[in-house]
Amino acid sequence: MAGAALTGIGNALAAAPAPKGAEDWDEKNGPAPAAPDAPQALPLRPGAIPIIDSHIHLFDQTRPVFSGYTGGLFYRQVNKPSTPAMYAALARPAGIVGAIVVESAAQFIDDNLWYLEVSRDNPIMVGVSGNLDPGSNDFTKYLNHFHRDPLFRAIRSSRFYTRDASGKVALNPTQVANLKLLAQADLALDTANPSMDLMNANVMLADAVPDLRIIMDHLPSFDPTPDNQAAYEAVIKEMAACPNIFVKLTEVYHPTPGDNGIIVKNYEFLRARLEHLFQAFGEDRVMFGTDYPNSYGVATISEAVGLMQQFFSTKTRAQQEKYFWQNSSKIYKWVQRSDDQPTPLAQGKPAPPAPARGGRGGRGGPGGPGAPGGGRAVTG
Repeated sequence: MAGAALTGIGNALAAAPAPKGAEDWDEKNGPAPAAPDAPQALPLRPGAIPIIDSHIHLFDQTRPVFSGYTGGLFYRQVNKPSTPAMYAALARPAGIVGAIVVESAAQFIDDNLWYLEVSRDNPIMVGVSGNLDPGSNDFTKYLNHFHRDPLFRAIRSSRFYTRDASGKVALNPTQVANLKLLAQADLALDTANPSMDLMNANVMLADAVPDLRIIMDHLPSFDPTPDNQAAYEAVIKEMAACPNIFVKLTEVYHPTPGDNGIIVKNYEFLRARLEHLFQAFGEDRVMFGTDYPNSYGVATISEAVGLMQQFFSTKTRAQQEKYFWQNSSKIYKWVQRSDDQPTPLAQGKPAPPAPARGGRGGRGGPGGPGAPGGGRAVTG
């Protein structure tokens, strides 16, 4: 099916409109205009399935110290913060009742604290996937520190592998050891963006740490070429054979490599790719997400929701519930913050006890060396 989808991309690309410039879309006038033929989100009526958005980004460039990340190409041109309140105004009309923030190229350890603070202040936020470097000597200290907050549900890290002397992908032993601690803390691992190396590394990591919940973000955005089509199909099968690898069916609408970044909105092409991934990973291992505001200028939130509602309209109600909120509950173990959010199906383990103080000024308790607020960088 993936091969058939790739074969049809030529016609889809030819028919797809090029993305508009950000100057055409000023958020003071609301979200970006919808494509005339793109499906739109259904309003959240009584009995409708509530939606948890498992992937958004937050940042605020007006902060004195911030990560430096200001969104995707179009949103950078708009040059505005991305806050929970701004997101909620666009997401709630599309039936989204909760969201998880995934780190946005965070460079400083206190970026995690900012994610937690702004999420705590807005109940639409049900979880944080932060930035802790598994290659850092301070990983255990920061893991214990941030895991005390029930909103801290995962980290995002994709640099846990290298290439050996023969050029093959190889895991970094130090990082694998630390990711075992992440699994013991009952937290998940986000990985992005999909590449052949990262997908192969995820398979190796899933075997090395079988109780770690590994999330492959944005898998539909990977566009195989004729040269790597067979290798892509093979690694999809390998990932699908690992029960602890999960997939976000996100960035379904995305600029294609080359071709001036044309955005394919041909539904049949997109449906074929989604069906291939859905059949490979199954109904229990896929999640919804918008990737807002990286999606700004590519697809509106209503389009992103509407596309997946159209795709899942041929599935059972139970399969729809799993995709739109139940699976993210089991994988992230997010926290219910408001009455309109569904009751979580899984609860995270209690936070571990605070590390014993001693030695050179303690081991990472609030106010200790490298504590959040100190601006100490975590590389990677």
